[in-house]
Amino acid sequence: MENQIEIYKSPDGNTSIEVQFEKETVWLTQSQITELFQRDRTVISKHISNVFKEGELEKESNVHFLHIANSDKPVAFYNLDVIISVGYRVKSQRGTQFRQWATQRLKEYLVQGYAINEKRLAEKQMHLQTLKTGIRIVSRAIEEQAQSTDNESLSLFSAGLEMLDDYDHEALDIKGKTVREAVLPSVAEYLEVVADMRSAFSSDVFAKHKDHSFESSVAQIGQSFGGQELYPSLEEKAATLLYLIIKNHGFVDGNKRIGAACFLYFLEKNKLLFNDLNQTIISNKALATLTLFVAASKAEEMETVRKLIISILNRT
Repeated sequence: MENQIEIYKSPDGNTSIEVQFEKETVWLTQSQITELFQRDRTVISKHISNVFKEGELEKESNVHFLHIANSDKPVAFYNLDVIISVGYRVKSQRGTQFRQWATQRLKEYLVQGYAINEKRLAEKQMHLQTLKTGIRIVSRAIEEQAQSTDNESLSLFSAGLEMLDDYDHEALDIKGKTVREAVLPSVAEYLEVVADMRSAFSSDVFAKHKDHSFESSVAQIGQSFGGQELYPSLEEKAATLLYLIIKNHGFVDGNKRIGAACFLYFLEKNKLLFNDLNQTIISNKALATLTLFVAASKAEEMETVRKLIISILNRT
């Protein structure tokens, strides 16, 4: 159960307490328990102490400490078991009333939580089924190609499956294989490429600068520390450039398209865009897919995304 806050009002309307729901129970501070039972603070403190001292409840699992406003140190919160025990000791009818209220609210939260978990489970099962269907389609295609005389498609499938296997087993390439002095286009050169793209997109805000993060992205791939380049290989530089331009959102519109174009421009300037047969090392569809993959990734997944791009460049 996620943290929830409810307001408890006594039946007579004289007491109103902010109650915290967490870990399938409720939590009150000593001050709140004092207010609930309308007893002196020292009386409540003594009863709480005796609940643990006499072994009625274990302190470690029934108390937790939180930082709250206007307090310079963590404050102790006591769960429903402790509250009920104190209620019995002070012989207060309010203890019964509060227990009934809290129990009902807990039941509602548990039912609600169960419904949410059921929905999440159903979504996961649907995603799993989609994945299984995709695997069956690929497997069937491989079998069909294996029975034919043309094995070119089979080799392409095998390369893709090998990449997926490395992704699953965290064995993607960390470093690029082309280590030589890089041609680093200037910001102005990249912006010329972007300017040539404008006519293809009917948008008044395409490539409109939002801040200076585009310039920062371009500068990042050429940085060094202690005499060592941060990104020694051309593949590492290209992967980082694509990632940063897309994720830094330096433009109001078009960050993915601009990132992909600058990525290709960098590869072309460094003679990596074409293979020995004068074919591009990455297809239009592969570039679009890779760009969307970067855009959909989370910040903590940056290194995995970079490794995937580097692996694709290394193995083509």
